[in-house]
Amino acid sequence: MKPKVFVTRPLPAQAIEMLGARFQVEVHPQDSPMPREELAAACREVDGLLVAGTRVTEEVLSAAPKLRAISAASVGYDNIDVAACTARRIPVTNAPGVLEETTADLTFALLLAVARRVPEGDRYIREGRWHEWQWGLLHGADIHHKTLGLYGFGSIGRAVARRARGFSMRILYYARHRVAEAIERDFEAHYVDRETLLRESDFVSLHVPLTAETTHAFRAPEFNLMKPSAFLINASRGKVVDEEALVEALEKKQIAGAGLDVFEREPKVHPKLLTMPNVVLVPHVGSATSETRLKMAMLAAESLIALLEGRRPPNVVNPEVYEETLNTKARRHKDA
Repeated sequence: MKPKVFVTRPLPAQAIEMLGARFQVEVHPQDSPMPREELAAACREVDGLLVAGTRVTEEVLSAAPKLRAISAASVGYDNIDVAACTARRIPVTNAPGVLEETTADLTFALLLAVARRVPEGDRYIREGRWHEWQWGLLHGADIHHKTLGLYGFGSIGRAVARRARGFSMRILYYARHRVAEAIERDFEAHYVDRETLLRESDFVSLHVPLTAETTHAFRAPEFNLMKPSAFLINASRGKVVDEEALVEALEKKQIAGAGLDVFEREPKVHPKLLTMPNVVLVPHVGSATSETRLKMAMLAAESLIALLEGRRPPNVVNPEVYEETLNTKARRHKDA
């Protein structure tokens, strides 16, 4: 009998067909997060799980004794209890290397939109308020030759840096570890400490994963350090920013505006953000192009196939499950 696989969203047909050629596949028909109890019930007899935007908790894992592989159709995997998976020796994969450029496009779109007040101009025309050219209408902020501060300098941050070079921007970055000088030269990026990045940047763009260390990395003290003319751009994870502190900083004009693709309590958005004309909001669509979402689904399907066929793909996020298996085998061989 073929192994059973459950997919938490209706992904592109090509990915489902790839899985269907090897496994019994069931797909959740709604493009929405599955409630925990519903997912637990769906996983009781499955061998593999392909996850897109649904939380996989300890409770779900406990209800799935046959589960031996999880593949996330995303780069981020904070929606999966990886520690619990590791304890059960269930390998988890993500989908790196396919959405970075697309997310960088969206990041720069937010930067341009908020700086040049594009949504405000669109509304101005649609509401019938434009009657003549005016000298003082909708002045925004220049992007060219300004300073871009990248908080995190992984693959997405570097892709944003490439785009910034086309605008002759000065590029600063802060990360836990400084990259090689050759990489800095390639991107014309300068490593600085956290405070320098916040004080000198005209645009601060966030590109870090959600961890205990990065949760609420941006609170009141960080906004206090930023220029009153600076903008915050966040297309990483919503919980990196303390939304209440961001609202306060905007109300007090400690910063000039924000472009946000992600939110602290998605899909809920702080109600005051909804009323602020200097904030551009989009609904977590950083990777949302047809081309990229297909690549993400195909990589997730390929990874799940590899796991269930006993192969180790390069994008396993908890490789220690293999180390434990190897150590166990070594002990058994020694005991024999």
